[in-house]
Amino acid sequence: MQSTLNWLEVEKAHDSGVYNKHDVVIVRGEGARVWDSEGNEYIDCVGGYGVANLGHSNPYVVEAVQRQAATLMVMPQTLPNDKRAEFYAAITGILPPSLRRVFPCNSGTEANEAALKFAMMATGKRKFVAAMRGFSGRTLGAVALSYEPKYREPFGPYGHDVVFIPYNDVEALRNAVDENTAAVFLEPVQGEGGVRPATPEFIQAARQVTSERGCLLILDEIQTGMGRTGKRWAFEHFGVVPDMITMAKALGGGVPIGCMVMTDAVADKMPKGGHGTTFGGNPLAMAAGVAAIRYLEHTRLWERAAELGPWFVEQLRAIGSPKVREVRGLGLMIGMELKEKSAPYIHRLEHQHRVLTLQAGPTVIRFLPPLVIEKVDLERVVEAVREVLAWSPKE
Repeated sequence: MQSTLNWLEVEKAHDSGVYNKHDVVIVRGEGARVWDSEGNEYIDCVGGYGVANLGHSNPYVVEAVQRQAATLMVMPQTLPNDKRAEFYAAITGILPPSLRRVFPCNSGTEANEAALKFAMMATGKRKFVAAMRGFSGRTLGAVALSYEPKYREPFGPYGHDVVFIPYNDVEALRNAVDENTAAVFLEPVQGEGGVRPATPEFIQAARQVTSERGCLLILDEIQTGMGRTGKRWAFEHFGVVPDMITMAKALGGGVPIGCMVMTDAVADKMPKGGHGTTFGGNPLAMAAGVAAIRYLEHTRLWERAAELGPWFVEQLRAIGSPKVREVRGLGLMIGMELKEKSAPYIHRLEHQHRVLTLQAGPTVIRFLPPLVIEKVDLERVVEAVREVLAWSPKE
């Protein structure tokens, strides 16, 4: 039987090298807990970078995937499929009526790539307005919208122009959108950029200015969707409806999936064959997506996020550590910004307290627990954070 060291050595020998690896091997998950190859149990506040909203190995999703795997796994979109139709009905059923045309794909960055191409075709323009600290993916189209220079600059120039504005700056937004703008592309809560929620005024201004000037509003709900922020979709907090919405992560209950949903006006401008995907919309992913949506609707997990999130934020703030600059978030998408590097504290949370968290920029500890997490587990997380903040990395 392979040991932990063997697995780590194999990954190190053959991995692409683009990730900073932990020194544990996670082999099993259930709900909001995961276990490593040595049998150690962890409270998971990484949640697969926001994928595990419904909990690890959600039984309802597992059963749907097992049943579909034994029935049909592959079918291109040129051939209609029962599970794809079922998914289309399910996803549009939890969105505003104007968002009724669906392009399924395999990941969040693919959903954003689709949004870029559909926006260009719908408007005949190639300029986009995005936000500083925003993150939209790493493929060559989407990475142009990602503000962090280390992600974007080595691979330019790009075939489309992107103007970056300060997040939540309404005046800068209005000044940036002009007759050459195809779309304004925003995250309702910036995840990678430090867990920064948009203000209602900012998102509402984005809707107003795009409508006035004949361009599109695209909202990236890849991390904020499926109940994460205390509503099904984060845009519901702001009372607006975008022209396009991109989603992925939790949409498949753990199975890789992506999706872009748009209005008729956008979809009808793309010619036949103008975009496509081999694996997107495959029956296995569609079955997982249907199961995930039905489970979310049955359990109304967004209400749990709306209840636990503010309580968790207040408990983290109540720690009162002088090392903390701010605790912020929306629902169970929470960031604790420190006045120093967060990596040593994240490492200590993992190794001393068996709590998994992740960074959102160099100074932020990000918490993305499954929405099924129990309050007692969050209480344990708060105590663990309290203890690590009382520790000094110099010790």
